[in-house]
Amino acid sequence: MTRLGSGNTPPVRSSVRSAKLAALPVAYAGRQAAGVGKRLLGRSPQEIDRDIQLRTAQHIFEVLGELKGCVAKLGQLLAIYGLALPRDVAEPYTAALSQLQDSAPAMLPSMVHAVMAEQLGADWRSRFREFDARRAAAASIGQVHRAVWHDGRQVAVKLMYPGARASIESDLVQLRRISLLATVFLSGADVKGVTEAICDGLLAELDYAAEARHQRAFAAAYADDPEFCVPNVVAQHGDVLITEWLDGTPLTRIRASGSQAERNRVGMLTLRFVLSGWARNGLLYADPHPGNFRVLPDGRLGIVDFGACCPWPPAEFDEFAVDYCTAIAHGGPRDLELVARRHGFVDSSRVFDIDALFTSVLAASEPFRRSSYRITTPWLRTQVLRTTKLELSNVARQLTMPAEFTPFARSTLTLIGTLSQLETEGPYRDELVRWLPRLEEAIEAPRRIS
Repeated sequence: MTRLGSGNTPPVRSSVRSAKLAALPVAYAGRQAAGVGKRLLGRSPQEIDRDIQLRTAQHIFEVLGELKGCVAKLGQLLAIYGLALPRDVAEPYTAALSQLQDSAPAMLPSMVHAVMAEQLGADWRSRFREFDARRAAAASIGQVHRAVWHDGRQVAVKLMYPGARASIESDLVQLRRISLLATVFLSGADVKGVTEAICDGLLAELDYAAEARHQRAFAAAYADDPEFCVPNVVAQHGDVLITEWLDGTPLTRIRASGSQAERNRVGMLTLRFVLSGWARNGLLYADPHPGNFRVLPDGRLGIVDFGACCPWPPAEFDEFAVDYCTAIAHGGPRDLELVARRHGFVDSSRVFDIDALFTSVLAASEPFRRSSYRITTPWLRTQVLRTTKLELSNVARQLTMPAEFTPFARSTLTLIGTLSQLETEGPYRDELVRWLPRLEEAIEAPRRIS
């Protein structure tokens, strides 16, 4: 594996990466053993368990924050758990994870030229009028360059780091080994099934041919759309993807300096894009984080990076969504219990506090039960704290999720995070039922769940 950086750059040698990941379960076992000794010294089991859980969470964030590739992508998703930790503990790791995309060491021009020649052939320069060998942006497994295609179009050239595929495959072997640590947060979860679904999704992002197909499908579905702009795919060869270039204002700038009205508009457009994708081309856009959106000069929302897409929804999802909305809008705890058991969110034999679950779900669904709502980071923190609090009595710890819903969970968590950063206020319920009309029927017309 070629080493792309030195000093404080993320480790990319497989032996270093594997050792850091392998250290996680060893350290976890050591903390459990130490906990036995502490119990003998009189500390309460609850206090010791909480200490073990907090230290394990810190270690997970620290190690994932040092790695790149798809495990780093997973680390970005896990960063949401930082909201459940004490602020002074979580801050160093959530800050590191939020900077992962920009922290990758840039490839030297000589290496960029070598990658382009390997993927496009020795005459690759003949395809371009201009090609800037300096990195324009970092991606999780590669980087983006600005260029001018032979027909004069401004293009973005995304190329994968040499050796990235092998590093990621090695990471995922270790991820499967450490996945048991997920029970620190969710003791009732189908850890193996969900882990495999996560790994499958992350491996799929290595396939630039599939990404090109997804982007072409979205570009066709949103061609000449007055609200959205999906750049066309120009060419794809192996680990190089060439698309039309988008100039626009990143959402991070909108978040920092945009007016409330602008943040509301952009946030609702982000939600609309994710929801409308299902209806227009049957694909889920599973990575709606702020870095993948631009506000164009004409006001449209531009979207990039279609590696994390998949056919959606599965057959089981529509029925679950209708049952869930019916239980919340017209039912009670018992109705929600039936939905949870029927659709595989809790083991059929497990006893759990359904009243607590109903209260939690009711609070989390509040934005979709009002005519208008403002999603903020404090609101999101409250929901995360409720579902991840490190107590055995926390009902969320007894639940699981069908593995096939994993892409939806990723998309939803990332989307809500984006909306909360923008502090988006808007008619979430109306937007939801606009694209999923069956849910309006469930909300407005009660039916019995049996």
